[in-house]
Amino acid sequence: MDSHNIECDVLVAGGGPAGVACAIAAARCGAKVVLCQDRPVLGGNASSEVRMHVVGADRSGRRGTALQTEAREGGIIEEIRLETAVRNPQRSASMLDLILYEMCVAEPNLELMLNTAVTGVEMADDVITHALAVRQSTEDQFRIAAKVFCDCTGDGRLGAEAHALFREGREGSDEYKESLAQSDRDDKRLGSTLLLQARRHDKPMPFVPPPWIRKFTEDDLRLRPHGGSGVDSGFEYGYWWVELGGDLDTIKDNEEIRDQLLAALLGVWDHIKNSGEHDAHNWALDWFGFLPGKRESRRFVGQYVLRQSDMEESRSFDDAIAFGGWPIDIHPPGGIDSPELPPATPTGLEYLYAIPLRSCVAQTPRNLMFAGRNISATHVAFASTRVMATCAVVGQGVGTAAAYAVANGIDPSELSENKHAVQAIQQQLLRDDAYLVGVSNEDRADIAPLAQIIASSEQPEGAAVNVVSGQTRAADGPGGAPSGRSLSGTNRWMSGPVDGLPASIEFRWPKPVQVAEIQLVFDTGMHRVLTLSHSDDYVALMDWGRPQPETARAYTIEGIRGGERWEVVRVADNYQRLNRHTLREAAEVDAVRITVSETNGIDHARICEVRIYAAPPP
Repeated sequence: MDSHNIECDVLVAGGGPAGVACAIAAARCGAKVVLCQDRPVLGGNASSEVRMHVVGADRSGRRGTALQTEAREGGIIEEIRLETAVRNPQRSASMLDLILYEMCVAEPNLELMLNTAVTGVEMADDVITHALAVRQSTEDQFRIAAKVFCDCTGDGRLGAEAHALFREGREGSDEYKESLAQSDRDDKRLGSTLLLQARRHDKPMPFVPPPWIRKFTEDDLRLRPHGGSGVDSGFEYGYWWVELGGDLDTIKDNEEIRDQLLAALLGVWDHIKNSGEHDAHNWALDWFGFLPGKRESRRFVGQYVLRQSDMEESRSFDDAIAFGGWPIDIHPPGGIDSPELPPATPTGLEYLYAIPLRSCVAQTPRNLMFAGRNISATHVAFASTRVMATCAVVGQGVGTAAAYAVANGIDPSELSENKHAVQAIQQQLLRDDAYLVGVSNEDRADIAPLAQIIASSEQPEGAAVNVVSGQTRAADGPGGAPSGRSLSGTNRWMSGPVDGLPASIEFRWPKPVQVAEIQLVFDTGMHRVLTLSHSDDYVALMDWGRPQPETARAYTIEGIRGGERWEVVRVADNYQRLNRHTLREAAEVDAVRITVSETNGIDHARICEVRIYAAPPP
C-alpha cells in the first residue's frame, strides 16, 4: 500500500448524521477538517445502505401539532431535511446520499475521504497525535495529524484504539439509581435490524423463499405490526422490529448477526406473502439491506455520564451543547426471538432535555471528543440519545466545540470548566440555528435588538419585537422545556393576514450604523414531522416534496439613509430556514427594511429571528 501524510485541525471519524454534522460545523467555524467514512456513502443508518428514517425530539409528531411543541431539531440537520424535502419528492434513498455528499464537498475547509476506515492511532503522553486510516479501494494508507479527534463511528473505533474508557451492555439499577434499568448489570444491548422495501404490481408476484430462511407464524408476530397499513406495518417499508443480536457482541459477531437477520427478514416476508393470512399477492420485494442497522455497541465513559434522571427532570447543564426528547426507547435484547415481549417499551419524556459537552469529551485522551450513539450515557439514557436527529445535533455541538478548541489553543478536556469558552460555543450554536434548552441569544455584536422595530402589520401573538426575543421557536408549554427554562410565546413576527403580502419589518437606529451582515431565520413548520421515509403512512404526517408553506419564498432587504432606500438583497426562491447575507461592502444606514413578498403557501409573513451585524464575523 502507498502511504500518505495528511495534516488538519479536526479529524472526524464516521460519516453518519453525527459525523456529517460534526465535520460541517467544524469546517464552517473555520477549522481545517478531514472526515473519514468507511462506507462508500454518507448517512450511516439513514443512508441508502440501511434506509432508516431520521427521528428525534419531536417523537415523530407525538408531541402534538400546536406552535408550543416545536421540537424538531434545527441547525445542520434541519438544513438537510429541508433540502431533501424539496429536491427529493420521489423519496429516493440515494438522493439523501447525494445531498450529504454535496454538502460535505461544498465546504472549502472539509476534505471528505470515503471508503476510508480509521484503524489505529498514535499517542504522545495523554494526547492523540495521529489517526491511522486505510482505504482498500485504492490500496492506500494514511497517517493523519490533527489537534482534535472526534469519534463519530458509532462503534467507537477511534476511541477504543486510543484506550479511552468505554462500556458495553446494561448497568444495574443501583449504579445510577435508574428505575428503568434491570436489577443486575449484564453484557446485553439493543440489537440490529435489516429493513426492506416492497412494491405493489398489477399482477400476482410469487415469492420463492430460500431454503435457509426462518419460519414464522401469525402467533410468533402477534406483537409486531405487519398487517399492511399503519406507520410501522405497511408492506412498502418494514420492519424495524426485525431485530436480533442484542445477546451477542454487536461488533465481533456482526457478520453472524447479518446472516441471522437475513434469515429472519426473508422469513417475515415469506409469512406475509405465502401464509395466506395477508392480502399481499401483488406485492414483491424491491430492496432489502445487507448492512445491519446497528443500535448499540460501545458507549464511552466521558467527563459526565448522562442518566435517566437528567432526562426526566430536564436537568439544566451549564455546558449544554445539544438537546433530545425521543422517549427512553428500550428494546428486548432478543428482539424477534422474544415473541412474548413487545418489540419496544418506550417511556415518554414530558420535556426536552439538555445534553452536556462533558458527555461528549473523553476523560482521557485529552483531545478526544465523541458524538452519536457512543456518547457518555447509561444504557437507559442512551435509549433516547441514540436516535439520529439527536446524534446530529450532538455532532453539530461537538464540531463547533472542536473548532473553538483549535482556534483558541484549548484542549477539549478543559472546555467545560472554561465559562467563557462554553458561552462562546453556545452562542455560536444559536447563531447557527441550533436550539439549546434555556439558552438565549446574547450576542453583543448583534445590533438588531438596539433598533426600534416596526412592522407593516402584526398579529397579537406575533409581534414584530419577537424577532429579537433571543429564541427562534416556541418550545415552552406541553412537550417543551419546563416553565421558566425557555421564553414563552411564538418567538416570531407574523404579519396580519388581512393585510396580505407584501409585508415588511423595519429596524431603525437613533443614529447611523454600519451594516455588514444580516441573518434571517424563517418559520419552517417545526411542529410537523419532516424526514425522508419510505413508509407511505409516515410520509402522510408530513408536508413532503415541496418547500414548507410557512417559509418566506421571496423577500428583499433594503438599506435606508436620509430617506433614501436602496436594495441590498433580493431572494426569489427560498425554502431554507437559516439565511445569511454578507454585504460586499459595509453600508452606513439609518434603518434596514425586510419585505416578504411571497411565501411558500400561507397568507402572511413569518420571521423567527433577525440578526444584524456591523462587521463580518471573524
